[in-house]
Amino acid sequence: MGRRLLRTVEGMDNRADIRDFLVSRRARLTPDQVGLPTSARRRVTGLRREEVAVLAGVSTEWYTRLEKGHIAGVSEEVLDAVAHALKLDDEERTYLFDLARAARPAHRRATRRRDVVLAPPVQWMLDSITMSAAFVRNGRLDVVATNSLARALHAPMFASGTTTEHGRANFARYHFLDPTSRDFFVDWESGAAATAALLRAEAGREPHDRALRELVGELSTLSSEFRELWASHDIRIHHHGTKRLQHPEVGILELTYQSVDLPSAGRAVHDLSLYTAEPGTPHEERLTLLASWAATNDTTHESRTAEYQDRPHPTGRTSGARAADDL
Repeated sequence: MGRRLLRTVEGMDNRADIRDFLVSRRARLTPDQVGLPTSARRRVTGLRREEVAVLAGVSTEWYTRLEKGHIAGVSEEVLDAVAHALKLDDEERTYLFDLARAARPAHRRATRRRDVVLAPPVQWMLDSITMSAAFVRNGRLDVVATNSLARALHAPMFASGTTTEHGRANFARYHFLDPTSRDFFVDWESGAAATAALLRAEAGREPHDRALRELVGELSTLSSEFRELWASHDIRIHHHGTKRLQHPEVGILELTYQSVDLPSAGRAVHDLSLYTAEPGTPHEERLTLLASWAATNDTTHESRTAEYQDRPHPTGRTSGARAADDL
């Protein structure tokens, strides 16, 4: 399985992703869910290709070709019909359209996207937020800017050996490659699923981004949990909900979080995430305590981060060797 995933990551087109996504969505449906007759002699799990073709109003031969990854040039109307036949939700439909866009010849080129430097006003905005942990991350889940409370809230991640020598943390690397994440994230399994689904959505948008492919290859090689979740082809674009953290300084924190897109140049994807506690709860008191601690100790953040740079990374590389992967 690991070799197959790596071949998919390293491939120069996204036909394998298209095929596996459509097959996985077809397999999860049953005839009665879509109003088709059932039979006791049925030998396949889920719908047959010809059944999806009937529901989408296309020929079986055409749908078979689509499921083999030949999606470039397919009209939006036909993609809509396929999405409806497979009962895709809004995020899955967006992913399917992203796959179609990326399959066009003009997009079939491996690139290493340059990180877009955030405008100073964005950092000023983050610093002005005092009672919510606020940070900006890119589509690869690198943390590119924070306020002091966000650094304090995610202190175990910033102190992790998966963080580069320049202090750049990555949620996926920390979640899957640092064993301490299982203590920090109370609901580790659901967080892992969401993390893989966010990366899968980014891979739909930018399947030829070299840095993203390298990240997925690294996680696929080193984490069996990630390999399994990646193979499920679950998609997550909008990130919001409740998160429980076991913080080493203040204990259990139950926080609500919401992410919103930030305008950015070119193809860069940046979103602003805010973590806050329900007013009047013990979690608000603990977050207030953490904010006070962060305000007092933020000036020593760089020295605290540097203290951990010699910690071994699960890949066996030094932090300096990893830095190039995150640029």
